[in-house]
Amino acid sequence: MLRNLMNLLFDDHPHPPALTAPDAEIAIAALLVRIARADAQYTEAEKIRIDRVLAQRRGLTMDQAAERRVQAEAAEAEAPDTVRFTRQIKDRIALEDRIGVIEALWDVAMADEDRAADEEAMIRLAASLLGISDVDSALARQRVMENRGLERF
Repeated sequence: MLRNLMNLLFDDHPHPPALTAPDAEIAIAALLVRIARADAQYTEAEKIRIDRVLAQRRGLTMDQAAERRVQAEAAEAEAPDTVRFTRQIKDRIALEDRIGVIEALWDVAMADEDRAADEEAMIRLAASLLGISDVDSALARQRVMENRGLERF
């Protein structure tokens, strides 16, 4: 599965084959890892938050989610630039699901309750590359803040 995803990420073919559901989830998980690592402080709180997001997205147990995160960490470490990485997701995931991805990114960025400019910049870039407007990204951030009971972030 990871090898297939990496082949797709490095494929410059104009009409790449569709990601399988597991590959798409690993790609999304790897993007979550990339956001968490953006500020050069990949904390345990962020790992736990990624596990929870993955568990909620697909009804996984926390152990299964942790295993998926470990696969995603490997994929993220080998993945090319964020532009190519998000293109693979955008080309294969419906707009509504991409907005959910942005919510997940904000959720992970807020895990350590530290507003890191690097993480915010990476989310803005990812949102743009995924075809999500600044307004929709801001609304996604607000929904996450409300769900987590945060007043300001």
